[in-house]
Amino acid sequence: MEVKVSVEYIDIRCCGKTAPCPICGRRGKRKVILPARLVRTIAYKKVVYLRITAAEYHARCNCCKTFRSRPEEVGARCHYDNRVRDAVIARIVEDGMDVQKLREAMKRDFLLDLSEGFVYDCLRDKVKQLDMAEYRRWVGERFSGTLCVDELHLGRYTLLLATDPLGDFPVAFALVDKNDQAHMRRFLQNMKRSGLTPEVVITDGSDLYPKLLAALWPDARHQLCVFHVIKDINDHVLDAARRMRRELSRRGNKGRRPRRGRRTKAQRAYAKRRKKLLKEQAHFVHKHRYLIIKHKEDLNQEEQKTLRTMFDYLPALKTLGAFAERVYRLFDPKNSEHQAYCRRAAMLHDNTFAQVPELAKALQMLDDVRFPKMIAFLKSPATRRIRTNNHVERTNRKLRYYEKVRYKWRRRRNIVRFLLLAIDRWRRGHRFTLPKTPSTKPNTHHNANINIRRHTIPTLAIGTTYAQSG
Repeated sequence: MEVKVSVEYIDIRCCGKTAPCPICGRRGKRKVILPARLVRTIAYKKVVYLRITAAEYHARCNCCKTFRSRPEEVGARCHYDNRVRDAVIARIVEDGMDVQKLREAMKRDFLLDLSEGFVYDCLRDKVKQLDMAEYRRWVGERFSGTLCVDELHLGRYTLLLATDPLGDFPVAFALVDKNDQAHMRRFLQNMKRSGLTPEVVITDGSDLYPKLLAALWPDARHQLCVFHVIKDINDHVLDAARRMRRELSRRGNKGRRPRRGRRTKAQRAYAKRRKKLLKEQAHFVHKHRYLIIKHKEDLNQEEQKTLRTMFDYLPALKTLGAFAERVYRLFDPKNSEHQAYCRRAAMLHDNTFAQVPELAKALQMLDDVRFPKMIAFLKSPATRRIRTNNHVERTNRKLRYYEKVRYKWRRRRNIVRFLLLAIDRWRRGHRFTLPKTPSTKPNTHHNANINIRRHTIPTLAIGTTYAQSG
């Protein structure tokens, strides 16, 4: 049974006696009214056409002899209006669809049978309309002085990203063939030439950054991502817990040498129970080892009981738990710089930590060279303290998701095209501003409103940026 589809027409007339020249704007006189032409627009479960009546005009300028009028929402010689093209871009950039799923969705929802070539034409035409020089000026006017830098591997390419965590916008990107200091230097130099002078640069623990940042921006503070620092320290803590668990598991095989002869039934049953009990304890510790490095204030009652049981099985785990808790207090954003150095000195002089080999390795990470970079955020005002590189990391994860949706990008131009379109979409959402009038609701609701901008922006704010693709 065939389903009847309603067809509607919307009349649009743009055939006045005079019309502006599309090149210079000088008005020309109407020559002839052209026959009406149909242009498809978008409507849910409907077929809607724009019936456009245009005219041809005599030009009064040197740009052309004659020209034709057309409405703003329809391109020259187009069979679909701009609403259809905007819907195609939105489903690719914001909804994460690939070309085939997009065509199926447009046919199912809007009865539009789009070709694959039309989809790529929409992408190319949209990229040509972007003005990235204007975006660079926009970034320079709103740059907060804090810069997050990271790299993302996309197949045989590496994407270098820089974002502003306080302003919540992308600053720059570069697609390179190799992740080395030469390409990173070029990437950072391009930002410097554009006029960016950061006060704080946040990176992970990669060796690419220290020398380059010291050479390009000697006055900028280099902040090591505290998230990565704590993660590396916790890896040593868990290594110690893993070693203690193995020792507990092997303890059942130790003891005095068994007597000669066959053991009694009771002796065999006791030895079996003892060995099984120790292995069960070791398994219990291994299963719940994450509780050792979890913030104590985040533990619920059941987790607190489980942690006490682990300490009963292995009392040495108390040292690991105390060490992890003091590491969290060491990087507390409420600290002063002097307080952080005092807490570090106390940890370095604590013999209970130095006696554990894994904790001794973790303490070596807090040396005089790296520790000032770990707490560089404490020199900033309390409202501008950014400890981690999470802003650019979230962008990386979002971009990785879109890469998987598209079955991995294989061409440079596809990656660059998508990034430029993502920037344009993101910037439109970034224009949202918070209300100036104070809220009359309780403080909990007012605090929730502070994050409206971050949740309103399409997290794709995928935010990446302006510049080079080479």
